[in-house]
Formats: sequence, C-alpha cells, structure tokens
Amino acid sequence: MGDSLMVWVCSRALIAGTPLLLGTLGEICAERAGVMNLGVEGMMAVGAVAGFAAALSTGNPWLGLMGAIAAGIVVSAIHAFFTITLRANQIVSGLALTTLGLGLSGVIGKSYVGQLLPKPFSGIKIPFLSDIPIVGDVIFSRDPVFYLSILVGVLFWFVLYKTKPGIVIRSVGENPLASETMGINIVRVRYFCVIFGGAMAGMAGAYLSLSYNPAWIEGMVAGRGWIVVALTIFSLWNPLRAFVGAYLFGGIYAAQYLLQSRGFPPNLLLMLPYLATLLALLAGSFSAGRDRASAPAALGVPYEKGQR
Repeated sequence: MGDSLMVWVCSRALIAGTPLLLGTLGEICAERAGVMNLGVEGMMAVGAVAGFAAALSTGNPWLGLMGAIAAGIVVSAIHAFFTITLRANQIVSGLALTTLGLGLSGVIGKSYVGQLLPKPFSGIKIPFLSDIPIVGDVIFSRDPVFYLSILVGVLFWFVLYKTKPGIVIRSVGENPLASETMGINIVRVRYFCVIFGGAMAGMAGAYLSLSYNPAWIEGMVAGRGWIVVALTIFSLWNPLRAFVGAYLFGGIYAAQYLLQSRGFPPNLLLMLPYLATLLALLAGSFSAGRDRASAPAALGVPYEKGQR
C-alpha cells in the first residue's frame, strides 16, 4: 500500500509538473535576453485550445502539439513586436497578452466544450528501464511530451551555459550596449528568445489538453501561467533548477487530491498552489540576494539601437 501510494504521488507530481517545466523554460529564455513576458497564462490558454482543436480535427496528437506551438509563436510575436520593436512597457504588454489569450481561447474553444479527445498522448514504456521497481513506473512509463520536456530542459541548460549562443543570450540580457558593440544583433536575439518562450508556453498548454486532461475546458490553465512566472524567479533563471521547482509544484497539485480524500476542506486545498507561489517568490528573492545568480540586469528595460 505504501509503495503504491508513493508511486501514485510521484507520478502525479511529474505529470502536473510537466506543463510548469515547459512554461518555465520558455520564460527563462525570454528573461535571460532581457524581455519579461507576463503573458504566459494567455499563451498557454491559446496553446491548449489550438492543440485540442488540431488534434481533434486530424486525429493526431502530434499535429495538435505542432498547432499549439505555432499558436504560441504567433501570440508571443505580438508581445515581441510591441516590446522590442515599439519598445512598449513589457509589464503592460504582458498583462494585455494574458487578457487577449484568455479571451481568444474562450471564443475559439466555445464549440469544443465538453468534447473528449479520442486519441490523446499515452504512456510509453521504455524497454528494460520500465521494469525497474517503483522508478520504472514513475519515470520510464510516461507520455512522449514528458520525455521531450526533459530533453529540452537539459539541452537548453547546455546551450545557455556551455555554448557561444548561450553566452550571447545572457550578455544581451545583462548588458545590451556592450553586446551591440561586439556586433550582436540585440533585436534578433530578443525576438528569438521571446518566440521560443511562446513556443514552450504553447507546448505547455497543449500538454494540458492533449495529455493531462484530454478535453477542452475553459479556464483549464487555472493560473499555471502565473506560477510559471514565479518559478522563473525561484529557479534563479537556471533551467536545471526549473526542474526542481516544477516537480515540487507538481507534488503540491498531487497533494490536493490526496489531502482531499483525507477530509481536508477543498477550498483550503485550492489555496495551496498560490500559497506555495508566494513562498517560492520569497525563497527566490532570498536566494538571489545571497547567490551569485540574480535577475538579468537589463530585464524589463527596452533597448534602442545605439543608445548610451
């Protein structure tokens, strides 16, 4: 009984943490380049409905995932245009993007409410590894998007800290003027990072409607976009620390179901993710204060070519 409960909790933590991880990786990329995007909630909502619509019409969840990524790219490009090209306030643009995304997803998804996805993503057992007691069921019997999120996270960490493109991204977020004097195209780098963030947010939304809960329900993102923003700070803009934060919050979501069955008040349990978000922000701020890692120096600051 104890082992089965442990497997269930760990499995639910990984499942619930996957969309948070995907969204956090994208937000880290955008903020490392100096662009804050508070529109993650809206981008995830658009990705969720676009992915569900594409998968339902084609019968292929992979095409649904591609549709969600494309939708996330389009929506994030709007934010990039306003904040990078027009140098608009990044906070205002991000909040507007959230409102736009939530409204757009509600309109598009109205005809899909109540429909179930016939062919969602299903678990894939990795030969030999899935036979390992406990660990095999928890880690090596997951859906393909889970494995993809881990691959993207590790590759992104490697690129960010071990390659020249990663140095370019970090330098643009720290000192765009110095980067420009070295011949780096600030606009191009920031556009790429914001659009990559949109692709990840779209994928995170698609995971909700194609695997986590294979149906379309308005409001299914349920504040996860805001948790992603908090996890970006909690992770100190480090992709590897994003794994810890995402799965920790996934465990909190799993704890809601477990504690509810033990008689805890449902309204109190609904507060858990948001209370944990506040604690994560405090922990991230404290860690940034005593750690070498902190927010990129140029985060949220519009840049005009040649400015001094």
